[in-house]
Amino acid sequence: MATIALSRNKMHPMQLGLLIACGSILMMFAALTSAYIVRQEAGNWLEFPLPSLFYVSAGILMASSLTIQLAFLAFRRESALAYRTLLSLTAVLGLAFVIVQYQAWQVMYAAGLQLSGNPAPAFVYVLSGLHAAHILGGLVALAVALIHCFKLPVAAAPHRVVRLRLTLTYWHFMDFLWIYLLVFLALQR
Repeated sequence: MATIALSRNKMHPMQLGLLIACGSILMMFAALTSAYIVRQEAGNWLEFPLPSLFYVSAGILMASSLTIQLAFLAFRRESALAYRTLLSLTAVLGLAFVIVQYQAWQVMYAAGLQLSGNPAPAFVYVLSGLHAAHILGGLVALAVALIHCFKLPVAAAPHRVVRLRLTLTYWHFMDFLWIYLLVFLALQR
């Protein structure tokens, strides 16, 4: 009996792998934000306001975190319509986030804030661009989840719960990471 209870409390190996990957991603962004601070203190730093579209994209990403959480709950309840609708909406919001990020980069470029030249705009492009690349990876995971969502019957089998939980965890992590980056960049102004 104790063995059964113990096995239920163990973390799935894929969940551990995802947590390690998220830790690595977090360390990369911590290193980049640390480099930002060090380079800013070195002088020759251009101060400029962040495009307001970055804040819009944060709202979009937070909304997508809500929809994926609700989709997960609907999946656990085996509510097919809610699950499919909310997961689809999450994917649309994720794509909208990337589009708004691109528009923010266009605003920066039009304002003369280019990747070459002063390092201040380059750091913003690199930080937001790397994050957007990770969101694109999350969109691939969401695409796989959507295929399962529409092709397979909605049944909360343990392996499917784990798979969707992995996508959910990664998506929430990306949301947290963007909020961290946005607050960091806003406080550096």
